[in-house]
Formats: sequence, structure tokens, C-alpha cells
Amino acid sequence: MLRITNLSLPLSYTQADLVAAAAKALRLPAAALQHVSLFRRAVDARKTVHFIATVDVVADKESAVYENLKRHHADRNITRVQPYRIPQYRKASLPHRPIIVGCGPAGLFAAWVLAQAGTAPILLERGQSVEKRTAILKQYHQTGKLDPECNLQFGEGGAGTFSDGKLNTGTKDPRIRQVLETFVDCGAPEEILWNAKPHIGTDRLAVCIPTLRKKIESLGGEVRFGARFLRYQQSDGALYGVEYLQDGVVNTLRTDHLILAAGHSARDLFETLEQCGLPLAQKAFSLGVRVEHLQQDIDRMCYGKAAGHPALGAASYKLAVHLPDGRGVYSFCMCPGGTVQAGASEPDTVVTNGMSVFARDGRNANSALLVGITPADFGSSAPLAGVALQRSIEQAAFAAAGKSGAAPVILAEDLVQGRRSTGFGRIQPTYPLGTQFCDLEQTLPAFICDALRQALPLLDRQLHGFYQPDAVLTAPETRSSSPVRILRHPETLESIGLHGLYPCGEGAGYAGGIVSAAVDGIRCAEQILALGAC
Repeated sequence: MLRITNLSLPLSYTQADLVAAAAKALRLPAAALQHVSLFRRAVDARKTVHFIATVDVVADKESAVYENLKRHHADRNITRVQPYRIPQYRKASLPHRPIIVGCGPAGLFAAWVLAQAGTAPILLERGQSVEKRTAILKQYHQTGKLDPECNLQFGEGGAGTFSDGKLNTGTKDPRIRQVLETFVDCGAPEEILWNAKPHIGTDRLAVCIPTLRKKIESLGGEVRFGARFLRYQQSDGALYGVEYLQDGVVNTLRTDHLILAAGHSARDLFETLEQCGLPLAQKAFSLGVRVEHLQQDIDRMCYGKAAGHPALGAASYKLAVHLPDGRGVYSFCMCPGGTVQAGASEPDTVVTNGMSVFARDGRNANSALLVGITPADFGSSAPLAGVALQRSIEQAAFAAAGKSGAAPVILAEDLVQGRRSTGFGRIQPTYPLGTQFCDLEQTLPAFICDALRQALPLLDRQLHGFYQPDAVLTAPETRSSSPVRILRHPETLESIGLHGLYPCGEGAGYAGGIVSAAVDGIRCAEQILALGAC
């Protein structure tokens, strides 16, 4: 199969246009191409707005065509590749069923791989299924009463289930394709296989995640909801069991293999691991706010006169700036046509996140606007100092906005000018528990507020119009990534402190999103299967 990169296509291209462009690149008649399919497509809005595509081609006399191109034309945009095939996992024999803690993408994909190998994994999830979790979140939005065991952070699918479902990643692991094809097999739209910025949307994820769980169960795996991990059991530096709480009863499971994929908000788990003496380390993360604009304004900023073209959909952006003091400020988890969500997992706190459905057809666009921080900013050398900093900010936000669950807000121009906002402009906030105008310093450290003030006008130079006077900033965004790393061996992926325990995914400090977490789950499962290979 031949792969052609950097094909330029108009917004209204057809399949015939795609074939013609591929034939031209290969210097062949269109009739010589047996099959042409998209591998990747991105929007190029630098001058005229158009698509840049990568296509896969099956052609007559393919080997001869490729050798001729290499010999006479040396076109670096054309390579020869092997068609991707999802791995088929061989049966493995383990003394006891492997245990996975956490039903987010890392845990689910680890369980899926282990189930395919016949090991009948048991997955422990402190929250509830997607169906029950959706109802619990709806009640939280209506009443402000938080369930600390099942919320935006805890439950089937993890925090990513109630997000935009973004699947883009900066990693290059070949397992990424495995993750994407598995999602498609579970009901995700096929366009995630070729879209340069793939996303599923909360509404589609709510279907895909239970489907993947049922596939795991059909192969002998088991998912236990409302099952909170308590501690592991060990002897002579090796794991031999776990304890978990379900329906008020402490249960014990015998196992030699435990994958900890509990997510970045499992603070009680971090505390337990520290008490048990497992090696933990501080990790850099980011703090900031959610910024909201009108989506139609973002479309115009990104696409100019092409804004609104049906082939483009809602525009997204990715911005970053380095300030004179060396701090970085950047957009993260941008949700076109989405809403700001309530992401608290502890009582008397406020946490923000972002969400979009697949259509991305909401009135507002929102994104995290984050300031990078390092352990030097934590104020302590304790491994969980970053967690303590997060919690103090979230509690301060709860207090600043009236202790009702409402979130602190300020308009962009008012932040830069150093004054408190008194009313909204064209942009109305979407945070579901209400908002309260506050000084940002009541919630976030002064150096974070100063960095945001400096950054807003600078980011406007990258995306003209971004610094709108009435853009709404909702605080705080504290859960962009884990502030802790559970140390593990780079080759075996086992914990440095305990044989048989595999720290995994975003919560353990080894991933940064749905896809990278899923890939890490697959890697940990493969390590276990290598030990039990038949």
C-alpha cells in the first residue's frame, strides 16, 4: 500500500477529487488506482482555508510504481506502508485473575487486552456505570449535592466520559490505531480514524464505553461498580492480594498482578500509597481557568470568510505563549460548541472542566487557559504537596463564590484591568451550578492571576479577537493532569516499590488524555501477558 502526504484539497472536494489528486501525485491514470482512502485530514487556514490530506492507495503493479517514483522523482510525500492490523493476543496462563483499579480509558483498555488473552480480569470501579452516573450528575447539577464516590471524576469511563472525547495526542505509539479502531468497533464515528483532531463527544462516548465493557464481560472479564480500592497486600516485596470496599463490606481478592489506573483525582489512593511506603514523586502540572467565547466568534477568528462552511464544523484553537519570567500559558482541552462543567470530587469545593457533544453545536466555545507550575511552586517537598495545593484552591473557590457550589467568574478585560466584574456582555456562562463575580485572587495564587493578565493580550496576537473584553473566565481549572507520579520501572512498568503492581495512566503520571491513557493501559496489560505467555 502506498501512502501520500500533503495533498491539498478544496473544502467541497469529492471522492473523485481525492482519487484525481492521488493519481496525479503517483503520475498514474485514475483507472490504475484500485482503492483510495483517507488516512488523515487536517484544516489549513494559514492563507486560503482548505484541507491537507494523507491518503492510502492500492494501485496496479504497486511495487514497480513505487520503485519508479523513488528512482526518477524522489518524492518524499510518497512512502510504502503495511496495512494496519489490530493485534491478536495469544492465550496466557496466570496463577490468579489480574485486578485493575479504575474504569477510565487506561483501565478499560488494559482489561480489554487481558480479557482477549483469556485471563478473566476483574475491574474495580468506585463509581457507577455510565447510565447510573449520568443520572447522578444530573441530580448534582439540579441540587448541588455532590456524590463523592460517583461524579465527573469517578465512574465508568473516567473523567473523559463527560468531556469532548478528544482523541488527539502528541505521542506516536503504534497502539494509537488500536485504540481508535476499538472505539469505532464500539460505535464511535469512523471519522476518528482520519480526522487530525478526532473527537467522539460525550453523547457518543456514553454509548461506546458500556459497549466496550460488555465486550470485556463477554470474554470472562468482570466489572464491579461501587467497589473502592482500600489497600494492597504484600509479602517480601511482592503483591499477593487487594482489599476493596463494596456495599459497606470489605472484600479480599487474591492476585499477583494489579494495575492501578485510578485517574488523577484519586487522592485517597495517593494517600494510601504514601502511607504504605510506595515511592511517589511530585510532578509538574497546570492551574488556571475556563475561558468562554461565542463559538461564532471563534469560527470567524479561525476561518475568516470560510466560517460556517458545512465541511469545517465548529472551529477549535490551540494557543501558547511564554512570558518574560519563563512561565508558559496555554489553552488546553478546547471544547468547540461546548459547556463548562462542574468537576468536583470532594465536598465544599469547586472544580471546572469542559464538555461537548459530537455535533459541537452549542452557543459557546470553551477551553482551559492554564499556567504551568513546577514542584518549586508547591511550597513543600512532600510527595502530595501538589494535591494539597489543588485542594486549597478548590476550597477557596467554594468559599469565594458563596459556599453554594457556584463558581467564581470574571470578564477578561476586568481581570487585565484589575477590577471586579459587575455584569456579563454577549457571552453568558454555562457552568451548571451558577456563577458569582469574584476577584480571581480570592481563588488562585497571585502568580497565576498575574500570568493570565499578561498572557491574554499576547494570545490575541496569535488569534486576533481572543482577548475579548466580555470573554468569561470561570475558576478554577485544577485537574488538567496529575500532580503526582507513582514511580515505576521504565521497561517492566512495575512499581519500583512492589513486584506485581503496575502504576498506569494519567493518575499515575504516565499519560495526558484519553488515547495516551488507553495506550498505557495496553502496555501494562502486555507486560502482564508476557509473564504468562503460553
